[in-house]
Amino acid sequence: MLCDEKIVNGLRNLKFGTLLSDDEIRHEYAILKQSAKKPEAFGELYEKYYDRIFNFIYRQTDDEELTADLCSQTFLNALKNSHRFEYRGVPVSSWFYRIAANEVNKHYRNKKKTRVFSIEEVKIRELIEITSEGWDEELMQRLLNYLKELPTDMLEVLELRFFEDKDFKEIAFILNITESGAKMRTYRALDRLRKNFNLSIKYDGKK
Repeated sequence: MLCDEKIVNGLRNLKFGTLLSDDEIRHEYAILKQSAKKPEAFGELYEKYYDRIFNFIYRQTDDEELTADLCSQTFLNALKNSHRFEYRGVPVSSWFYRIAANEVNKHYRNKKKTRVFSIEEVKIRELIEITSEGWDEELMQRLLNYLKELPTDMLEVLELRFFEDKDFKEIAFILNITESGAKMRTYRALDRLRKNFNLSIKYDGKK
């Protein structure tokens, strides 16, 4: 399912994958710790990461109202537990993604609904090595349908790696798996695309 125009425009305007220095990461953790005693300090992190977390959740729900609820719950949980967060070599945002992923999983477990996966066509084009003349509507729709049918664990790593530009260290932390496990899931998902569509993938999942 494709994201609607308003959400797509929001996604394109976000600067995902911006690398933070170690000092910047530690500064954000200091803000998080301060939030335990002064909740108003949390506003800086909320403003910085709200749109990213919102769109991360939206891709998995395709429902703006539900996304807003889950996003609010994510940041509320983060604020309530800010005193527990410890520096583990990943940005503060990784905690937010981890909480958001858990909220989405909990929603689908409780509601027993089929999981949704929304994606922009431009992201598919970035992943697959095909000339512009080689793309057609039928191929794109087949790819989108196929991606939506992948196991949840594969969809999670693909979304974080290619649509959120996370490295494997962050992916492993967010999904609470090993770094080698994150790489293996990515490789297997991409290998399925290669074999089922006889396509060349721009990224082999090993780096």
